[in-house]
Amino acid sequence: MSTPLTVKRRGGLGLGLVAWLAGIVFFLPIAWMALTSFHSEADAATNPPSFAAALTLDGYRDFFGANGGASPWPALINSAMASVLSTVFVLLLSFPAAYALSIRPVKKWTDVLFFFLSTKMLPAVAGLLPLYLFAKNTGMLDNIWLLVILYTSMNLPIAVWMMQSFLAEVPVAIIEAAKVDGARLPVILARVVAPIALPGIAATSLICFIFSWNELLFARVLTGVVAETAPVFLTSFITSQGLFLAKVCAASLVISLPVLAAGFAAQDKLVQGLSLGAVK
Repeated sequence: MSTPLTVKRRGGLGLGLVAWLAGIVFFLPIAWMALTSFHSEADAATNPPSFAAALTLDGYRDFFGANGGASPWPALINSAMASVLSTVFVLLLSFPAAYALSIRPVKKWTDVLFFFLSTKMLPAVAGLLPLYLFAKNTGMLDNIWLLVILYTSMNLPIAVWMMQSFLAEVPVAIIEAAKVDGARLPVILARVVAPIALPGIAATSLICFIFSWNELLFARVLTGVVAETAPVFLTSFITSQGLFLAKVCAASLVISLPVLAAGFAAQDKLVQGLSLGAVK
């Protein structure tokens, strides 16, 4: 006869197996992309695919311009600049806004949060033409600072929403104790609230960085050569001569590495931030 403890252990084992299967299913496309990137174009295009094909670095050499192609470094630098700067600006703006909406809530703060969220309901393509005309008339087409401003405004609403939920978990007594000691608001935000909410800040910054790094639509339309980003550079491998699968897989893997590295480096803070407030 099964005891409640045995049933609980079996249920935990079943959930563990399901989690492993789900992880494997999500990991398989990445593993297949990595394997294809080390094949030649002829082996990558075979159907059915050849698992035992010879491995080569030709796809990576082509991506980095070793055979006379365009260098990816300007596009990678542009993506890093736009993503990092926009994430910094988002944090600088969303942190005090979230403080005002959580620890020191303004009147009808729920309406304010809904307004922030409503700005994300507009389809991105609907604002593409006005933004293009604005950039053209102001001379900001193919300008990396235009992308920084756009990414900051695009990620700010979701950052305020996330930061508000994180800062709501900060004990008010600690803030009031700091005020009694004579600390001003900038000091309270930097030395009291920020260290406590560090997991939430890390989770918010990582998500904003990923959104900015992966953005393609606005970068494709509003940039050309000078401000070309990595996702736009990746689309250049799809030409009228065909799809160079091995080269595309190599480029996709390299362009994904900064996001994967950032997620791996901040994984502990990310888990803490996303689970903050889940257990009372």
